[in-house]
Amino acid sequence: MERRSFLKKSAAFAGTAVVSSNLSARNIPAEEKNLYELKVYQFARRGGISQLKEYYTQAVIPFLNSRGATVGAFGEYSMEEPPRVYILHIHKSPSDYWNTVQEMKTSKTYLEAAKSYFDLPANQPVFERHETFLMDAFKSIPQFKMPAKNRGLFELRTYESYNEDAFRRKVKMFDTEELPLFEKVGLHPVFFGEILAGRFMPALMYMLWFKGMEERDANWDKFRESDEWNVMRVKEEYADTVSKVKKIFLTPLEFSQV
Repeated sequence: MERRSFLKKSAAFAGTAVVSSNLSARNIPAEEKNLYELKVYQFARRGGISQLKEYYTQAVIPFLNSRGATVGAFGEYSMEEPPRVYILHIHKSPSDYWNTVQEMKTSKTYLEAAKSYFDLPANQPVFERHETFLMDAFKSIPQFKMPAKNRGLFELRTYESYNEDAFRRKVKMFDTEELPLFEKVGLHPVFFGEILAGRFMPALMYMLWFKGMEERDANWDKFRESDEWNVMRVKEEYADTVSKVKKIFLTPLEFSQV
C-alpha cells in the first residue's frame, strides 16, 4: 500500500513538473497562466459532428464551466473532407487542468450526462480518432483573450523550430517585440502557447480572430509592411527560428464559447 501511494504521488508530481517547468524558468507563477488543451477530431461521417456537439453541450461544457474552464469549438473554413472539428479547452492554470482531468473520471454528474454518448455501439463511432495538444500560455499573454461578438474567422498557426534553442528565441521574439505589433495592426490574438505535448515539437501555436477574410488579409499586409517588422525580422538573434509554418482557417461552431 505504501509503495503504491508513493508511486501515485510521484507520478502526479512528475506530471505537474513537466507542465510547470517552463513557467518557473520565466518567473511567471503557474496559477496566473492558462493551460490550453486543443483536441482535433476527425470524422468518417458528418453525422458524428452533431453527436459530438450533443456530448459537449450536455456533458463536457457544463462540467468544464463549473471548474472555471472555457470551451471553444471550430470547424474548418475550407469544408475539407474528411471533416475535422477543433475543440479548445481553456483551463485557468496547469493545476486546474490536472485536477479537472482527474475529476472527470469520477464525477457522477458528468458521467450521467455523458451516458448516451458512452453507450453508443462500437459500430457507430462518433469520430475516427482525435489528437491532443497541450500548451503553456506565453509570458506576454498569460490568459486568453475573448474575441469580439462579430468574429467570423479564426486563424490557427503553428510554428515549428529546428531545435529547442531556435524555439526559445522565437518565443522571445513574440514576447518582447512581435506581439505588441500584432495588437497595433489588428492581428487580434485569442491565445499564444508553447506546445508541451504534441507531434510538432519543438513548436508554438497561436490563434487570431477576424471579422472575415478581407480584414485578415488587410491586417497581415499592414504587419508585413510595417517598419517594426522589417527591423526585427533581420535581427541576428532571431535568425532561423522557424523551420515550418502551418496555418488553418476556422469558423466558430454554434456551441462555441469563444
